[in-house]
Amino acid sequence: MTSESFKEKYFSLHKKLYRVAFAILDNEEDAEDIVQETYCKLWDKRLQLVAVESPEAYSVTMVKNLCMDFLDKHKMLRIDDMKESEFQPVSDRFEEDFDSREMLDRVKIILKTLPEKQHKVLKLSCFAGYGNEEIEKITGESAANVRILLMRAKNTVKEKLKLKKNEYQHYT
Repeated sequence: MTSESFKEKYFSLHKKLYRVAFAILDNEEDAEDIVQETYCKLWDKRLQLVAVESPEAYSVTMVKNLCMDFLDKHKMLRIDDMKESEFQPVSDRFEEDFDSREMLDRVKIILKTLPEKQHKVLKLSCFAGYGNEEIEKITGESAANVRILLMRAKNTVKEKLKLKKNEYQHYT
């Protein structure tokens, strides 16, 4: 593909690619960076782009994938990587601190047992502070599915915490 045909087919998509990136990232600078990275990757693949039937669909998919990679690397909080102090509520009483640490440890273990989609949606909602609409954009799930995944994940965590509490009370 020549540079002229590349410019003709792909540079005309700039506004659309930017809108897609901005809708996912909600940040102008990050969206521009993603679009720039997309053009670099497209240019590197220019010889293979001759076979692409829909340059627009191909480019939009690339932008979405790069946005997801960006969010994974820069925006999503990783529970296992967070410092323990970031999770713990500060308390003056030792018993409350102990209960908080114990509860946090239980929640971490339970989170690891959740199905992948439930785990991701719950982390985005409860730990990263994203709203349902943002989670839809990030995950590509429908609004209804995001609500269902969140509900199921929260219910599973509650049920498993209750089971553990009942086991503890049974032994005391």
